[in-house]
Amino acid sequence: MKSNWLKISVSMIAALVVALAITSGYAANNSKQPAKQLPKLLDLGADKCVPCRMMFPVLDQLKKDYKGQLDVQFIDVWKNQKAAGDYKIRSIPTQIFFDAKGKEIYRHVGFISEEDIVKAFKDHGVKLKEPAKPKK
Repeated sequence: MKSNWLKISVSMIAALVVALAITSGYAANNSKQPAKQLPKLLDLGADKCVPCRMMFPVLDQLKKDYKGQLDVQFIDVWKNQKAAGDYKIRSIPTQIFFDAKGKEIYRHVGFISEEDIVKAFKDHGVKLKEPAKPKK
């Protein structure tokens, strides 16, 4: 009789521990803060447009230099014509600058350098930290 009581007690304790672990994990996973929204640069162009292709290294460098500070995206409007209409694109490439709340703060048409992009954000109240300079 004591053996059965011991087995039942151990089983109940094990079940309780498992239940607590599951509910604790659930609570931890569902209490995460929403992801921090970043300022965004949206470049609308096309893969086969020469000035648009000139933007690709600039966009890639921005993604590296301002990772965690700036969301950099590209949409090919020849492949996604709906986006061209949604963003009222008349000429490509067009860069649309958004603040961290998602509000459009500036537009530029044509090629633009990384320095001018950072300056445009700064001129419109978005502060980006200078990227770390590579060691020689």
